[in-house]
Order: sequence, then C-alpha cells, then structure tokens
Amino acid sequence: MSTDPVPIAQALIRCPSVTPADEGALDVVQRLLEPLGFDCTRLVFGPEDYRVDNLFARRGGEGPHVCYCGHTDVVPPGNLAAWTDDPFAGVVRDGVLYGRGACDMKGGIAAFVAGLADYLAAKPDHRGSISLLITGDEEARSVDGTARVLEWMAANGHIPDMALVGEPTSRGTLGDTIKIGRRGSLNAFATVTGIQGHSAYPAKADNPIHRLVAALGPLLAAPLDNGSEFFPPTTLQVTGFDVGNTATNVIPAVAKAMLNIRFNDHHTSAALTERLHAALRAAGCSYDLVAECSGESFLTRPGPFVDALSRAIERSTGVTPALDTGGGTSDARFIARYCPVAEFGAVGATLHQVNENAPVEELRRLADTYREILAELLD
Repeated sequence: MSTDPVPIAQALIRCPSVTPADEGALDVVQRLLEPLGFDCTRLVFGPEDYRVDNLFARRGGEGPHVCYCGHTDVVPPGNLAAWTDDPFAGVVRDGVLYGRGACDMKGGIAAFVAGLADYLAAKPDHRGSISLLITGDEEARSVDGTARVLEWMAANGHIPDMALVGEPTSRGTLGDTIKIGRRGSLNAFATVTGIQGHSAYPAKADNPIHRLVAALGPLLAAPLDNGSEFFPPTTLQVTGFDVGNTATNVIPAVAKAMLNIRFNDHHTSAALTERLHAALRAAGCSYDLVAECSGESFLTRPGPFVDALSRAIERSTGVTPALDTGGGTSDARFIARYCPVAEFGAVGATLHQVNENAPVEELRRLADTYREILAELLD
C-alpha cells in the first residue's frame, strides 16, 4: 500500500514556519525519516536574532549518493481575511489541499518522503545512499540555510554525486518541466554625484541625471546578448530611479539608479559589474557603484543524470519533460558549486498566492514519480 503524502503535507502546513521560524516543521520530517534508517543532524546557523534551523539526513554511506533538497520555510500569508481558510490549517476540500506551503514546497517535501518510504519498502537493499538537505532559510535571506549546510557537508564527507531540488517546476501538467539551470541575478546600485544649481543657469551646475541617463542609454539600447543554447537573452531592467528633488527649477546634486540583470552563461557577475563601471566612466560620471550577486548562472548539461530523471518522469507521468532554465533563483545555485543539480516538482500554479493549494491527486502522483526517480538512479 502506497504511503499517502497528504497527511504529511497537512502536518507540515500546520507548522506556521514563516522564515526564519521553524515551529516544529523539521521535527515532522525528522520523525518520519528516523524510522526509515536515516541518521539526522540538526544544524543551526545565524545570529541570535535570526537563528535558522536546518536538517541533514542520510541513509547509507556508499556511492552513488543522491540528495533531495528542499525548504520548510514559507512566505507570510498576507491578508488573512482574503483566505477562505486558516492558511496554516491544512484543509482538504473538494480534492484540494489548501494552506501556505501546499505548493511551495511543503507539499513537495511530503511527496518525496512518501515516495522515499515506498521505495525503501520495495528496495531496502538498494545500492548507494540517499540524503535530504532541508532548510528553513530559502524564502528570505538564504544565508544560513542551504549554503551553510553545504559547507558543513563538504567538511564532513557528505557531498552528493547528484542533487534534486523539489521546487514546483511543472508549468501546466505534472512532469512537463525539469529545470537544469538558472540565470544569474545581479543587483546594482549606482549613485552619480553632480553639482547642484539653478535650472536657468545649467552652465554653473553639473546635472547628474543627464550623466546617469547617458550611462544607462547604451546599456538599454541593444541586447546584452542573444541567448545561448539553454538560456534566453540576458535582461537588464532599471528597477529604481531617484533624485530626491521636488523643485522644478533645481538641478539636483545626486541621481541614483537601481538595476537588476538576469544573466545567462555568456556572463559572470564580475564581468557585468565591470561593464557597468565602463558605462559610467564613459559618461564622465563621478559615481559610486555597489553590485550584489545573489547567484551566478549555472547549467547541468544533459547527460546520465538528467537523462535518468527524464526517463523516470516520463515513465511515471506519461509526459516527456522539457529542459528549462527560466524563472528566478533557487537554492540550486548554491548546490551547483558542489555537484550536478536539477529541479523537479509539482505544478507551481499558486505559489505565494492567497489560498495557495495543491490537488491531492497531484501530490500522490508526485510521490509516485519521486519513487520512480529513486529507482532509476539507484536500482
């Protein structure tokens, strides 16, 4: 008899684990894994006012080592009055599970644990080893979660041969998409300094707005690239522009811009940062530039690992998955520094929304698919 992921998902949803609070969510996972033969280690990182609880669990010590990665933290529910039910009640109604995290990604964790239990019941003597890296710090800072646990794993001989992140990657039908990479994301904050003056006497001033616009113009006039084999073109968006000026006859002293660049594998954050410096210098700006990269672009090229995932997903769902690199960032950006990584999970139709939900039958089919993936990778 198959293990039902729905009660597991309900138990997780009923832990109001808004980042960085855990509220017992990792205890739920640990209590399920220990009877399956997993050695569980709790890892707490972060300052006193932002403690992050993480769980690493492993069964077996030989290779190949497959690691499932996910997060039990969720975003705030927002306007409670807009929810039909308590967002942390885990209500099932008309075949749908409702609650914060049902889609992103407590439902996915529940499905993996259920599929894992079924796989181990059928194959207790499987080759290799299985681990889970479950963090409580994915939806916010992403500093003291997966990245820190990976450092601990490296120091203690637990780096896997391959990793699967359970983010909700499917677009319309379960199984239709595997993410094999992600674009990088660079935030830049440019401050251009000029000389304040009267707008009627521009010769006596130095307008920083004009210089900043002159710097941004060439960057926005033409694409940074035309995309690559697996990635769309890099995009640069001006996300903020501020001069702090309310007077129509004053040339301000300072102009500031915020930029976000989502970049493919043609670029690195360092090269893009230098490109911004060059544009500001070319416009004759007196400026300060702060650039922050939340993750470099990465790609796990099609090969044995990705091919095995595709076979298992198609066998379980009847759908041939597309290989995709779109969307925002995920914790896979940290894992890619250590081993091949791909992402596969439920349909992400309601993640972060009011009345977030997951169809019960989809969770059960996802559990079956995770079981098939383990069989493909370890049998």
